Amino acid sequence: MKLNTEYQEKFQNRHIAPNEADTAEMLKTTGVSSLDELIAQTVPASIRLKKPLNLPPAKSEFDYLNTLRQTASKNKVFKSYIGQGYYDVIVPGVIQRNILENPGWYTQYTPYQAEIAQGRLQALLNFQTMVIDLTGMEIANASLLDEGTAAAEAMFMQYTLRKNHHAKVFFVSEEVYPQTIDILKTRSEPYGIELQIGDHRTVELNDNMFGAIVQYPAGDGEVYDYTGFAAKGHEKGIKLTVVADLMSLLLLTPPGEWGADIVVGTSQRFGVPMGFGGPHAAFFATKEEYKRSIPGRIIGVTIDSAGDYALRMALQTREQHIRRDKATSNICTAQALLAIMAGMYGVYHGPKGLKLIAERIHGLAILLSESLSDLGYKQLNDAYFDTLKFDLGDLVGAIHAEALNNEMNFHYKGSVVTISIDETTSPEDIKTMVRFFAKVKGKSLSDVNFDEIKGNIQTVIPVAQQRTSAYLTHPLFNTHHSEHEMLRYIKSLETRDLSLCHSMIALGSCTMKLNATTEMVPVTWAEFSKIHPFAPADQVGGYMQLFDELNNWLSEITGFAAMSLQPNAGAQGEYAGLMVIRAYHMDRGDVHRNIVLIPSSAHGTNPASAAMAGMKIVVVKCDENGNIDVTDLKEKAEQHKHDLSCLMVTYPSTHGVFEEGIIDICNIIHENGGQVYMDGANMNAQVGLTSPANIGADVCHLNLHKTFCIPHGGGGPGMGPIGVAKHLVPYLPGHAVVDIDKGKSIHAVSAAPWGSASILIISHAYIAMMGAEGLTDATKYAILNANYIKTRLEHHYPVLYSGAHGRCAHEMILDCRAFKSFGIEVIDIAKRLMDYGFHAPTVSFPVAGTVMVEPTESEPKHELDRFCDAMISIRYEIDDVEKDQSDKVNNPLKNAPHTVAVVTGNHWEHTYTRQKAAFPLPYVAAYKFWPSVGRVNDTYGDRTLICSCPPLTDYEFEESEVTTPEFGT
Repeated sequence: MKLNTEYQEKFQNRHIAPNEADTAEMLKTTGVSSLDELIAQTVPASIRLKKPLNLPPAKSEFDYLNTLRQTASKNKVFKSYIGQGYYDVIVPGVIQRNILENPGWYTQYTPYQAEIAQGRLQALLNFQTMVIDLTGMEIANASLLDEGTAAAEAMFMQYTLRKNHHAKVFFVSEEVYPQTIDILKTRSEPYGIELQIGDHRTVELNDNMFGAIVQYPAGDGEVYDYTGFAAKGHEKGIKLTVVADLMSLLLLTPPGEWGADIVVGTSQRFGVPMGFGGPHAAFFATKEEYKRSIPGRIIGVTIDSAGDYALRMALQTREQHIRRDKATSNICTAQALLAIMAGMYGVYHGPKGLKLIAERIHGLAILLSESLSDLGYKQLNDAYFDTLKFDLGDLVGAIHAEALNNEMNFHYKGSVVTISIDETTSPEDIKTMVRFFAKVKGKSLSDVNFDEIKGNIQTVIPVAQQRTSAYLTHPLFNTHHSEHEMLRYIKSLETRDLSLCHSMIALGSCTMKLNATTEMVPVTWAEFSKIHPFAPADQVGGYMQLFDELNNWLSEITGFAAMSLQPNAGAQGEYAGLMVIRAYHMDRGDVHRNIVLIPSSAHGTNPASAAMAGMKIVVVKCDENGNIDVTDLKEKAEQHKHDLSCLMVTYPSTHGVFEEGIIDICNIIHENGGQVYMDGANMNAQVGLTSPANIGADVCHLNLHKTFCIPHGGGGPGMGPIGVAKHLVPYLPGHAVVDIDKGKSIHAVSAAPWGSASILIISHAYIAMMGAEGLTDATKYAILNANYIKTRLEHHYPVLYSGAHGRCAHEMILDCRAFKSFGIEVIDIAKRLMDYGFHAPTVSFPVAGTVMVEPTESEPKHELDRFCDAMISIRYEIDDVEKDQSDKVNNPLKNAPHTVAVVTGNHWEHTYTRQKAAFPLPYVAAYKFWPSVGRVNDTYGDRTLICSCPPLTDYEFEESEVTTPEFGT
């Protein structure tokens, strides 16, 4: 027998699920003879790429990891004492293995369908409770992107709440971290907000100011008493935002107790690796009275259809979804997975454990300060938590060299050095530092009374600023401290959530595809996870190589000249792209160009992002087929040609169609002096077949958490890099700390120079292992899978839009509006799908009363068939209601989802059987996923907003409260 010595397994065969036989069957059902025929009928010939993508040959999974090991070795993992908002951490193994590295947690979608998301909702409620307790505030959200953007959101909230509408000045303490100030500059400029940066101790607060922001502890480590400053501000109607270190609040008086109106910061220190900048969950806490203004998501307590405890996202339809161009925030994603980790860190350690960690950090900082004082070094901070400040004068060079010799990084600003201690620091590390500080002065460790100092450590925090209030008193934070208890708690929550481990999640526009294990593995390698974002350039060669390769590959895929990898969410990519366009026009003297044309079908973040960029929105009509009305577009482009900034367009369209006239659309905008911004939400239908540059776009953001396989993490992290044509490259985002300026760069949009850098590895791995052929085939199969579902379902549900040849792109919209005439709402279909073991497709977007289905290329034919069978079965159940064979109120759809408690309970008052309720098709019985609560009552929860963990014994509902629940969507 002749053996094959050349075989190398192709990753694309693992990523793309349909095999050869399934492909043939699906093509036959869809009515075409080949994939190429289907693509020819779907993607207009005018925009097809003329040659294959120019990418390196695809690597096997084994080869990729070996190659990446070599790349990773170019990163030097030094001990980081840089601080500035980023600290090394100890990630508890039980959390790393069972959450961060567990697809049962990282493949979940945003918890819009609460009944099958109770586990992560509870974990996020824990996070909110922890933040509320530690900050001393009344309400908190379920995370933002990073500390800098959280501060910017706070500035906007203060701006919109101001009573004096002539007040345009925002005071910024000079001790706020520079990356945060950089983002404040970006976000304030379009609104005409004036930043006054100065010393909070000497500033004259006045009536022109609407808000102020301070860092606590300050950027250089000093712990100031801001009580008087807050009081003076409030006398003049100035609200105060405090950027707080969450770990320090275990020892310091919380801002809520001395006058803060808003408290923001990062939870990174709570067990989330630095990862060269992210992802990390920011927090945002404020007063109850501002609950309608708080940005982002809030997890709230409510009841289900049985009157039992349940959770859901509170007030979830506000902001960009209903306010659009009136929104003050474009937030669409968060950092749910990282917030869950931080909350679990709090649960695992509990109040006592957390305080011991904080005391250890503080104690080691004092030990270092007093030891260096023995050597004659003057420490400049009087009150501090973890950060020491020295002006080393002529000795700074020698100390810098010795620190590097000992593989330690400090923070340097001229001759001033700050050293920030973290939970990984040991007494031996302190000894090492003291030893080389002594060496520089010609002394030795024996010149320091080290052991005596160590044995007599006393806090340097003034009594008035020491925390006395209790925190984390809820039983959740005082129970799960052994690993066995913690493991079982994590698993108990995981079992309440449906993820990609269970079934396909066919969400239109969200692209819930395979997040391959090989793509995920390197994220937690120390060479990537333990690097500070401001580490010296010569220590991060591996990251620089990875960024350079990813930049080149994404530029090739999009057809653009360059990328910015900084935006760390899709909506932030929108905003960054628009700000680049704005800078381009202003640089050319076209300061008046501020009109943006946006199709009526656009996602709510589009007009919200445009409003944040200071643009005026003009809506363009869509025709009856869902395409942009080219006549209306042309009229409005010509009408506003002197002020036209850009067009925002999604391609394929939000309606799941490749519009034939896209090149003409782009030409119309260019002819009238505008730029074309393409929303990359639907890139999964473009890669390898066409590109943003090929259709005529100038800017595009890419949702790496969609097309390029970063997992959704239960609602985040995401990444939204932008690609631009050559003329826009000089304006790509810069950074205040790390020099990445392109010549005329806008200020930063994220706190870290390369955003959530550590998860860029995932997209790098995906592209490297798929190669040009694999990526192109993935696009083809995404289109095949969608058209296969369309063919199977279009006789049961009208498909709202299709292309010139009757094809959809990678997604389609099923029209359910007619069912409303006999009482069935689209939300009833969504809830009933849970009984079949599926998460609902996208509901009521972009058209109310519809569902948008996107299967992705990663789903095999048998999973597509399971989903289609479920949808067809539900259609028959709808028929029964329409024909009065099923009660219009008491039917499987209206009562869905059915929990195990309901199905196995003693009382069954429905006209249909328990079997029909729980096991509507034979396949469901083989592997049943049980929703953990009945249909949640959104209206009740919004009326009685509770966003922290309530004592369950006190949280009982009177029967009269739940007899007539109002269910909202």
